Amino acid sequence: MTPALLPLAPSPPYPKPPRLCLKPTPARPLYRCDATRRDFAIYTASAAAAAAAMSLAAATAADEALPSASQSPTPHPPNGGATSLLVGIANTRSWSQYYGSGFSIRVPPSFDNILEPEDFSAAMTYYGDKAKVRAYAARFASPDRSELVSVVIKPSNQLKITFLEAKDITELGTLKEASKLFVPGGAKIYSARTIKVKDQEGIRTYYFYEFRFDRQHVALMATVDSGKTYIAAATAPETRWETDGVTLRSAAVSMSLT
Repeated sequence: MTPALLPLAPSPPYPKPPRLCLKPTPARPLYRCDATRRDFAIYTASAAAAAAAMSLAAATAADEALPSASQSPTPHPPNGGATSLLVGIANTRSWSQYYGSGFSIRVPPSFDNILEPEDFSAAMTYYGDKAKVRAYAARFASPDRSELVSVVIKPSNQLKITFLEAKDITELGTLKEASKLFVPGGAKIYSARTIKVKDQEGIRTYYFYEFRFDRQHVALMATVDSGKTYIAAATAPETRWETDGVTLRSAAVSMSLT
């Protein structure tokens, strides 16, 4: 039923009320002076039905005047996603903080710095015969070396061919489009989210992916600044993720630019 037509619809007519005796007595109850009991019963039922019809029409009009739940805008939770990522994140303030070239990251307790001495110039390009990019900007491992937290810095134009200097990760594509740059083919993606963080430069956008690949579970955080892509990844065997996943995910998400 069209809501605009409801106020214009004629109201159901009430039947003409009966003429009642004005002076009832205990021996003579109130009733229509010129009607039978059957007439009075019909009048009462008709009036009740008409009143119910009007009440139903008014209620329908009120309901249709309000926006439905599907029409209401769905608010996005902080840090993106229908289920907040913060549910699976630990407080890392007590962890030691590592400062690298343009970034910082929190290191899980008991993890060791396993970056080789010659790799401390990670992500810096060497010219001439040594022209290459170092593999890691930071790397930490659990005591048994089965769990790793790493940071890699790559020129953005190596990920997506462009002559322009990328200043934001959205220039590499949407969250879905950029997954091809950060998630190996054939991986099973568990989660993908856009995270916005306020820093000294304003609001910075990060892409977060969590996936399984080759029996390894990976939590990856990536962002772009001044033509460089910063990628933090925490990995562990799938069998270890149930117990250590929150710690590793928290380490990856803790990366920020300095």
